[in-house]
Amino acid sequence: MAKAGATGLTRIINAAGYSWLGFMAAYKNEAAFRQELWLCIALTPVALYLGETLLDKVILISSLLFIMLIELLNSAIETVVDRISDAPHELSGRAKDMGSSAVFVAITMAVIIWIGVLV
Repeated sequence: MAKAGATGLTRIINAAGYSWLGFMAAYKNEAAFRQELWLCIALTPVALYLGETLLDKVILISSLLFIMLIELLNSAIETVVDRISDAPHELSGRAKDMGSSAVFVAITMAVIIWIGVLV
């Protein structure tokens, strides 16, 4: 049986609040997230200026948001791993390294997209 709780608009409002709390927690606790957020803020006007078509602009900005998405997931993985134990463990290290690799792939994708769209 499903858990009873808020439905409809109340559920959406609650979800938005939880999302905001997660965003703020990432900003407060994750230096990489702050750096990527400010990079995204700085490059969004550049994307709007340099993108020739609406599709170009959407692709450029989406590639920046994708980095933020993957960084949030990486931070969530790291938080859960740290919650379980601070003791060094091969699997914990592997999980954190894989999350970091995902961020690297997202950044590489964004660079390739920006080069492809702007060249």
